Formats: sequence, structure tokens, C-alpha cells
Amino acid sequence: MTRRKLTNEEIELWRKVTKQAERLHPEMPQTVHPTSLPKPKPKRTPKPRFDAIELGQKHQAKPKPNDLKPSVTDALRKAPVQMDTKAFGRMKRGNLKPEGKLDLHGMRVDTAHPALIRFVLSAQAQGKRLVLVVTGKGKDRDEPGPIPTPRGVLRNQVPHWLSIPPLVQAVMQVTPAHISHGGDGAYYVYLRRVR
Repeated sequence: MTRRKLTNEEIELWRKVTKQAERLHPEMPQTVHPTSLPKPKPKRTPKPRFDAIELGQKHQAKPKPNDLKPSVTDALRKAPVQMDTKAFGRMKRGNLKPEGKLDLHGMRVDTAHPALIRFVLSAQAQGKRLVLVVTGKGKDRDEPGPIPTPRGVLRNQVPHWLSIPPLVQAVMQVTPAHISHGGDGAYYVYLRRVR
């Protein structure tokens, strides 16, 4: 509801009423009367002003808020380097030859996990530094549903197993293998020296 303005007659009538009325608290000074504050005016937010785009300027894309969790291989590629940087570069290019290989193709989770533990701990005990663990890329699901499911159970589990006890003490670096050694279906596992 909007307020209408008072007419001159209404203002005169109000002044007469206030002169004849008795004060409720005569000890209070007359100048102190509660006054209502005017309603705050809503502030307009200025519309965003688009600056001119110059030739050759790159577009600053905003990250999508609903991105899915990155794949395991992407997360491993972005992980910080724990080993020697030169050796890491040679390993990523496929120039370092793995000293041992474990193929987990066709294995189930309950047999693959103990096999991985045995293989990594025995390779470390033998003094090997770089081993290759082949998981395969995994099969596509027959029934795609509304919830995305990661492709390849072993491919997603092996990095997790390598980051928990008892293998975390033996493993220094895990990274996806070079295409010549299996690409995204295999992992390089760089082991710590036995002390």
C-alpha cells in the first residue's frame, strides 16, 4: 500500500489536536520525539559493463560448478612429483624400462589386491625401483544409467591400494604409464629404496 500525502486541512487539524493534548511524560523535553526513519531506497546494482575485446585476447572461462570428479589418471598426472625430476621425465616419456611387471587382467578385486601387495613388497625387497602394474582400461557398462560409474574397477582401485598400508611405505610415486607400456591401462610404480 502506498501512503497518500496529507492535505493542508488535515495538517492544520493535527496541529490543533497536538496543542490541546496533555503530554504523557511532561519531564521529557519537547524536542525529543521519536521519529520514523524514511524507508531506505533500494540500491540499483549497475549492470555489468562489457569491455571491448581486443584481437588475440583469451577468453577467461569460468569453471563449471558441477564438474564431475576427475578421473584417477588425471588426478595422478596432477599429483606433485616425489621422485627425481629427471628420472620422472624419462619415465613419463617411456625411456625408463620397468624392472618388473604385474598383469592384473581378468583378476577380481579379491585376488588382485593380495597379488599387488605380494608383487610390490617382493620387488622392493629385490631392490627394484620401477615396476609396471597393468590393470587394463576396463569394460564399458552395458546399461548406462543416470549416475556415472567409473570405467574399470581395478584401474580405479590400484592407485588407492598403493596409497594405503602396507604399500604406502614402499611406494614413492604412481603415475599412468607411457603408451608404449600400456597407456591409461597401466601404472608406473616407483619404489623407495630398502633401508
